[in-house]
Amino acid sequence: MNLRQILADIHALEEEMLAFERQYGIRSETFYAAYMSGEEPEDDSWVLDFGEWASVYRTWLTRQADYRNEIQRVQQRQPSLAGLVRVAA
Repeated sequence: MNLRQILADIHALEEEMLAFERQYGIRSETFYAAYMSGEEPEDDSWVLDFGEWASVYRTWLTRQADYRNEIQRVQQRQPSLAGLVRVAA
């Protein structure tokens, strides 16, 4: 994936997370920490949403790491912001 694709993926994932955050009233990182500690949904109808939300969050974390890695790679060749913008354009 190139920088533009990674960024587009991050934005799409953030929109999905925002929908869950609005629906359940908590931030994704708060939800994910509780989910990973084994906390069960209070309502059985939340189970599928929680599984999907956790998956989206994990993918978002991966894309964030991909983005940082790609930025570092590009900055080794072109250390300026203008160089980053040209690569992403």
